[in-house]
This record gives sequence, C-alpha cells and structure tokens, in this order.
Amino acid sequence: MDGPSVVSGGGEGLRTLTAAAIADAVGGVLVGDGSVRVSGVAPLDRARAHQLTFLADGRYATLFADSEAGVAFVSPELQDAPGKVPARIVVPAPHDAMLSVLATLYPPPPRESGVHPSAVIGRGVKLGEGVWIGPCAVLGDGARIGDGTRIESQVTIGSGVDVGSGCVIFPGATLYPGTVVGDRVRVHAGVRLGSDGFGYVYREGRHEKIPHVGRCIIESDVEIGANTTVDRGSIDDTVIGAGTKIDNLVQVAHNVRIGRLCLILSQAGIAGSARIEDGCVIAGQAGIAGHATIGRGARVAAQAGAFGDVPAGETWSGYPARPHREALRAQAAMFRLPSLMRGLERLLGAKGGDSDGGVR
Repeated sequence: MDGPSVVSGGGEGLRTLTAAAIADAVGGVLVGDGSVRVSGVAPLDRARAHQLTFLADGRYATLFADSEAGVAFVSPELQDAPGKVPARIVVPAPHDAMLSVLATLYPPPPRESGVHPSAVIGRGVKLGEGVWIGPCAVLGDGARIGDGTRIESQVTIGSGVDVGSGCVIFPGATLYPGTVVGDRVRVHAGVRLGSDGFGYVYREGRHEKIPHVGRCIIESDVEIGANTTVDRGSIDDTVIGAGTKIDNLVQVAHNVRIGRLCLILSQAGIAGSARIEDGCVIAGQAGIAGHATIGRGARVAAQAGAFGDVPAGETWSGYPARPHREALRAQAAMFRLPSLMRGLERLLGAKGGDSDGGVR
C-alpha cells in the first residue's frame, strides 16, 4: 500500500490513524482493537486514549501497566506485559516504528516559495527553484540559495555565502561571508556560522587581532542546534562533516575539523584546530583542547576535559579525561579518602597519646 489510511481531523491540523493502519504501515503484528484511532504521540505516563506510545524496555513495564494510551508499539519480549492499552503493535524496534509514523501524524506545513516583500536582496543574488525568503531576511551581494531552501524570518546571509538545496535556515540565524553550506542542512534559530575565531597575538603592549580569512564549511545533511556558534578558519577552513548533528549551545572554534556522522551534545566546547574524526560522540559540557585529536568512533563523556588525544574507539571521561574505567577507579578512590583520613587520624592520635591520656 502507499501508506496508512488517514482520517483528517484529530485537532490542531494533526492527522488521525487507526491502529490497524499503523500496524500495516510498519509491518507490525496487531494485538487488540484495530479500530482504535490516535492523533498524536506521548510518553507512557502521560499518554491518553487518542495518543500513541511505545514500550521497548522492561524497566518501564510498570508505567505501561497504568498507561491510558490508545495504541502502543511493544517489542516482542514485552508483548504480554500487563496493561490496559487496547491496541498493541508488536515490532522488533519500537523506537524505529515510532519514528516512521511521526511524519504521518505530524505532517510538515505546506512549503511556500517566493520572496517576502520585506526581505532585502543584494546585487547578484541567485535563487534556485522553489526557494522561500521570509520576512525581514537579508541576503548579501552574490549570495546563492539552492533549490527548495527555506530562509526564514530575520535571517542574515552574508555576501558570497553559498547555501545548498533543501536546506532550512531558521529565524534569526546569521551566516557570515566565507560560509559554505551543503544540501539538506538545518540551521536552527540564533546560530552563528563563520564568525571570526578568538585569535590574538600580544605585540607592542596590546592584543593584536589575527585576521581570519579561512572558510566555514558545513557539509550536507548536517543539523546545527539553536544558538550554536561555528567560527571560520583563520587561514585553514573550519569543516563540519556530512551527517554530523550538533546540539544547542555548542562552541566550535576556528580551524576545527569535525568528521562525518558525529554527535556533538549541548554546551560542548571544541577549541581551535582540534580534530574530531568520523563517528565520534562528544557529550554535554565536554571540553576538547586546541590541537587535540579525538580518534574515529571515540566517545568523550559529559563534562570531561580532553587535554590531549583520545584513541580511536575508546571512551574517556573525567577531568582531566582518561580511559573511562580508569576514571571510575580514580573517582572511587577519591570517595574513599574521607574515611581513610579519619582512620589515619585516629591511628596517629592513639600513637601520640602519653600515659596520662594527653597528647604529645
């Protein structure tokens, strides 16, 4: 079939699907009432009769038992878990099944095209087919926008910036001159791409700015979260590899190179000229020192401080960062210090006492 049967309505423009249609769409096994209709999704503990939820981990079986959801995706090993959900859909991977249904339940708004009358378009700007330029957006001279890209309200695109096809640049983002963006990139509100890095030389009694002439290159299928900043290179380029996803409030300094398919979580900071190889995960509030290399597939845990290279495939944590097991042992030893100190103080006190009970 072409897709699940859809009944329009469901409130606030959402669609409504039957349990039978959902099961058919995802190739799952329906257990229960196939006529139950849902028009949204919610977690187990907050779902109501018109919502879809999922159970993929036995730790949440108690929540499932009390859930008021109308339909639930469940994994095969949990299909008989106690609960009152009237329709269960048994699938190997409930998370994946949920993801495949979201686009149907929450269809994107119709895509507009054209240029809003309040937008400012510079000389020599090239706009592809089906482009939308929103209210009060500013496009500098010589900018190029690829087919089907959306530039939302109050976005600033600097002179000569090249944005590929199928991108979305959300409200208030700024792309400085020297920025190059690939296809299908999503740049969220407040992002700054291509600003100067923090580079100065102390000379003749003052901090003299190092000119930044490198580019900021964002390859295809990258997503950059709100209020993240990616600096342009000083001489070399700053590069974010294809398929990498960056969370909100991340700082990427000048000359950094991040590989393909990496995950960079919120509030991480990556200092100048660091190298993050393909498939790495940099967790929240982690810090990567300048010129350090994080090897392919490595993971740097939350709030870790990596001052040197991290070997490929390893997980490092702590401050300063070290192999995760070693960091755990060091932390455990530190937690034991107070009791060890108390025992040592009692021992020294006993040895220091005289025959009258005094202390020497």
